[in-house]
Amino acid sequence: MAPNSTFSSRGLVRPSVAASLIGVCALALTACGASEASDGAAGPDSAKASKTTQVTDATGTSVKVPATPERVVVLSEMDLDAALALGVKPVGLTAGRGQKGAPGYLADQAKGIPVVGAVTGPDIEKVVQAKPDVILAGQLADEQVLQQLRKVAPTVVTIGGSKDWKAALTLTGKALGRGNNAEAFLADYDTRAAALKKDLGAEAGKSVSVARYSAKGSAVMQQGVFISDVLDDLGFTRPGIQNEKGEGHSTPISDENLKEIDGDWLFIGTLTSTGSDQDLVAELSKKPAYKQLKAVSSGRSTVIDGTKWTSLGGAQAAVSVLDDIRKAMVK
Repeated sequence: MAPNSTFSSRGLVRPSVAASLIGVCALALTACGASEASDGAAGPDSAKASKTTQVTDATGTSVKVPATPERVVVLSEMDLDAALALGVKPVGLTAGRGQKGAPGYLADQAKGIPVVGAVTGPDIEKVVQAKPDVILAGQLADEQVLQQLRKVAPTVVTIGGSKDWKAALTLTGKALGRGNNAEAFLADYDTRAAALKKDLGAEAGKSVSVARYSAKGSAVMQQGVFISDVLDDLGFTRPGIQNEKGEGHSTPISDENLKEIDGDWLFIGTLTSTGSDQDLVAELSKKPAYKQLKAVSSGRSTVIDGTKWTSLGGAQAAVSVLDDIRKAMVK
């Protein structure tokens, strides 16, 4: 399980990029286009391009961005989710956790968008090739990499230390000139969450466990991550250590401590819907310790899409999780 730690510069910038930094900067001028041009540039297109707005990103940095960005590169799953939710299709994305491209739940919407990096960080050359006018940098904290990105286009760190998807969506809305869209999305989410909470009836307030399974074994999602925030919106309690803030994105649990993933309800999944990980879930279901969990023995366990539930998450992921819970728990 990859923790939500700050990115290291190791492996992010290939030697060829460092050696050709001057060339990158030259290309960056083209990528930035007229956003850095003087207000006196001729023609209606340059007048449009010269319109900018100021946003304060998640690090407190003030960034001047185009008022209506047209070529957006996203460097996290949450950024991709948010941009698409706001009606903006990026021109570059970083692969999701455990994915070769976009997270499974966004695959159709993101079809055709070039991959410009991975969870470990962006490929600067590919970012330059995408010719962005804005870069949404997710939770990227490596100053060396951020400095290189800022030479390519205005770069906005959208995700703060709390990993709050609502705050990230609001900030993304400002950065993309879609603030009203973000407000409307959040209002709709609140309405859906309130309706679901009411419809849960006797299941309201029950303990809900969320776990991820892979070749490395089981892991539970503690406080301080996306899915825990959604469950909190619904008023659920969490069993055991899931009430506590974790050190990373997820916390490994040995087979001997499998009871840690138990609750009144259990939602468990992998980061892939096919392949070896999915087969492992079938194997897990045969283990005596798993069968003895009260959520399993009572028929209250559900296999879910881990790319939505147990990864970085985002706006559309949150709405989809509400739908999954409604389907599983509302009769």
